[in-house]
Amino acid sequence: MADVSSSPPGSARFGWLPAPGTWKFHLLLSAVAIFILGPLGGVAASYMNFSLGFFVGGQVLAGILGSAVTYGYGPEGKHGANFMQTMAASVASLCAMAVLLQAMVWLGMPQPPAWHLMLFVGCVGMFGVGVGMLYTPLLVDRLQLDYPSGYAVANILRALTDKRILKVSIAKLGGGTALGALVAWLTETSRTLASLGVSGSTLGAGMVVGSRVTVPALLGGLVGLALTPPLREWGWLGPQDPFRKIGFLAGLGMICGAAVVDLALLARQAVDRVRNRAQAVEGEVPAWKQVSLPRLFAWVAFWGVAVVAVATQLLNQPLGFVLFGMALSLLFVLINGISYGITDQNPISSAFVVSVLLMSMLGLKNPVVAVMSSSILLICTSVGCDMQQDRSTGWRLGTDRTIQFRYQVVGIVMGSVLCVGLARVFMTAYPVLAINQLDTPGADVGQWNSAMTYKLVGAIRSLGALSDHTLKALAVGLGLGFVLEVARKVLRGNARYQGFVKGSPRGAAVGWTMDSVVLASPYASSFGAFVSLPSAIWFGVGGIASSLWNTWTKRSAPQASGTPGEGGEAVPEDMSTTSLLGGGLIAGESLFFLVVGLVGLVTLLG
Repeated sequence: MADVSSSPPGSARFGWLPAPGTWKFHLLLSAVAIFILGPLGGVAASYMNFSLGFFVGGQVLAGILGSAVTYGYGPEGKHGANFMQTMAASVASLCAMAVLLQAMVWLGMPQPPAWHLMLFVGCVGMFGVGVGMLYTPLLVDRLQLDYPSGYAVANILRALTDKRILKVSIAKLGGGTALGALVAWLTETSRTLASLGVSGSTLGAGMVVGSRVTVPALLGGLVGLALTPPLREWGWLGPQDPFRKIGFLAGLGMICGAAVVDLALLARQAVDRVRNRAQAVEGEVPAWKQVSLPRLFAWVAFWGVAVVAVATQLLNQPLGFVLFGMALSLLFVLINGISYGITDQNPISSAFVVSVLLMSMLGLKNPVVAVMSSSILLICTSVGCDMQQDRSTGWRLGTDRTIQFRYQVVGIVMGSVLCVGLARVFMTAYPVLAINQLDTPGADVGQWNSAMTYKLVGAIRSLGALSDHTLKALAVGLGLGFVLEVARKVLRGNARYQGFVKGSPRGAAVGWTMDSVVLASPYASSFGAFVSLPSAIWFGVGGIASSLWNTWTKRSAPQASGTPGEGGEAVPEDMSTTSLLGGGLIAGESLFFLVVGLVGLVTLLG
């Protein structure tokens, strides 16, 4: 066994471990991820979606468990752990899509052969990871979105694989993890806390991103609360309906409107780069970041054709709506990716509902076609946004993107098999899952609430019943998001204003007010329309507390990598106290729900 201090960078700490980069190294990581971490997260995700209607992403869980395998490699072990969590998270993400098969049962759809469904889910997943990779340079490299869970995973991997960093960060990270698990347990056992909507991961995500993101989200929720009574009076909402029933459409519209502005600017910059390519400096892109664009475009095209072939030839779906679902995927992997990157929320069910509404506008009334075409969007936004979050972790660690992509592809293969297999196992073992709760609202379903399936089937049932309210909500959000983003870009481009906000404490206060309240980011504000008000409040509290702490301690910018930190150790640039505590809260809640899911499943099977 090699001594840690004498091991050169990149060498294995434990001599019996296979050398990094060899086929034995990748075989070890793949075996652990595909046969242990992936199925573990996949079973938990399926169980949670069937029982609770939501699931905890597998990135944080797989990152923690994967670090135990790669600890022996020292600081360089973070890359191997990142590879494993990428693969395992892909498996869990696809396993959560088992609710699509439950939705088919509720709708009375004929069940295709299992291998047809596995092939369909696998092809869509491959298409989705390709689309997600296409947007990585925009969302991760250029916009540098936080992706709070990805941020948390990066901190966890660095801390758990490097003794120097571990000594500095263990109390903060471990304390946050314990607190996150405790909060999750208390909310599960206390109706009072549950009614307050307390969530450790929501609070932690707010601590990671800060007040400039969370205050707009909080204000968005408060505006929704104020608008609820008039919306009910106008008939846009039912007497007991929450604001988000119509608000999520406006939120999606705001993201679309802001994205139009950003995409237009990025397109112009791309043209400029092409014109100046001859003057570009070779090697300015690090090797770990480089991806072959021709191969990536070929990948997306190949799997796009495969999706069409499987959907039309094996599942007998009409070509037009299959292509429409794929086109919407190109849009919503970007839109949801931005939302995920800012707020740690991927509104996949909202995107599904919008796709059904749009298909209804095109005259679709066949529920079978609607669920199959919209499932393309649902799967793509799930795995594509996971792709972006995993790349954000890799961006902080300097992990090779091409290898990461390969690990994710293997995860998609395993996930597509487990997705269909787990759906069949659960529904065979528990026939109550086949009960359509929309048709039998008084049925005793026990703990199998299936809230996501309820929402998906409800959207399908709305075909042909499109109201003016939905179109108006989308239009209002689109216009508001566009105007706000244009104003923000104009203000940020004003040199005189920038000099003012950077020149004094008063200017900084004005800048924060303009950026967080007056001209708040449409991407951040939309979060308040997607979630319940308590979630927006706790998200806001986390960001405000983080910003106040950093301001009070005069450490809003953490110490740079390679400089002495607490205890005389080097601390990476983005591992601040609040980011570590916030990441710990996310990890603690994830671990708690993993245990709950596994214990609940074992109890039921017993």
